Amino acid sequence: MGERTPTLRARGLTKVYRTGEVEVHALRGLDLVLETGELVVLLGPSGSGKSTLLNILGGLDTATGGEAWFLDHELSKLDDAGLTRYRREHVGFVFQFYNLIPSLTAVENVALVTEIARNPMAPDEALRLVGLGERLHHFPAQLSGGEQQRVAIARAIAKRPDILLCDEPTGALDSQTGILVLEAIERIHEELGTSTVLITHNAVIADMADRVLVMGDGRVHEERRNATRRPARELTW
Repeated sequence: MGERTPTLRARGLTKVYRTGEVEVHALRGLDLVLETGELVVLLGPSGSGKSTLLNILGGLDTATGGEAWFLDHELSKLDDAGLTRYRREHVGFVFQFYNLIPSLTAVENVALVTEIARNPMAPDEALRLVGLGERLHHFPAQLSGGEQQRVAIARAIAKRPDILLCDEPTGALDSQTGILVLEAIERIHEELGTSTVLITHNAVIADMADRVLVMGDGRVHEERRNATRRPARELTW
């Protein structure tokens, strides 16, 4: 049996932001491989390039140089319409802030995505998967921060994405609530086989990953593989 093509690959990625005369080098020749069905945690301080990398891998931004691939599609060669289609069909995003529409219930917020997806799950099924089967018809204002974040996760995975990209998903939450959110991400990862990248500055979260990449100054400085993944419910910080 031949080797599977990794879900995501990056080679020599650079990203330069220019403001007037000032150049900020966010990525400096970064290489990365995300295997199919792998859960990778990206650690690193603010300004290390984590979010920039995630935005390029997710098709929200383009690199200044180097290559990024999704399976056998070179992202760097896609135009705006191609990147939009890639995001819509293949990528789920979870950010630190939930970006829910206040006037829509949980199930309606998720349905916004399923209405434009190719092979979606039912919105209520996605919410049950993240433990919110009893909260389908609640509005965001009636939900706790952790519940709102789990609605955001349900929205991200309802289109059955190949890749789930999470940028500080527990950053606005206390430890106990954060662990519930990580358990939801873990369950999605295991049940759907989604390739998952999770950005955090919290080193404890690295224990739940297959592999940990430590970033600094726009590069991957260290890479390690966990012999066993620690369940999210066992994490404390």
